[in-house]
Amino acid sequence: MVVEDEPADRLFHALADATRRDILRRSVDGELSVSRLAELYPMSFAAVQKHVAVLERAGLVSKTRQGREQLVRTRPDAVRRARQALDHLESLWHGRVDRMADLLAEPEGPRTREAPERKGTDR
Repeated sequence: MVVEDEPADRLFHALADATRRDILRRSVDGELSVSRLAELYPMSFAAVQKHVAVLERAGLVSKTRQGREQLVRTRPDAVRRARQALDHLESLWHGRVDRMADLLAEPEGPRTREAPERKGTDR
């Protein structure tokens, strides 16, 4: 069974691309215009706009208009949410690995259900 989590899906989809992660890093220290960002990458202005739109839908950046420019800024709270989601997954896996290690450390190995012994069936 697959459990869908739209906000997390959008978040990790946005973070899956190297250009989008770079846009986040560049816009964390202050607002950068989309046109300035477009100058930094070997792609069209429209492609950079699409990357920014994916980041914005995921809540990782905010865009504000100043005159003719659209300014992009990283939203630290969204980055924090991504970190919390990863921390949660890490703790789940550590718990599973610890339980497996405990089972393997038992003197007789992991216990399995054995069939009951049959009496009086000598052959």
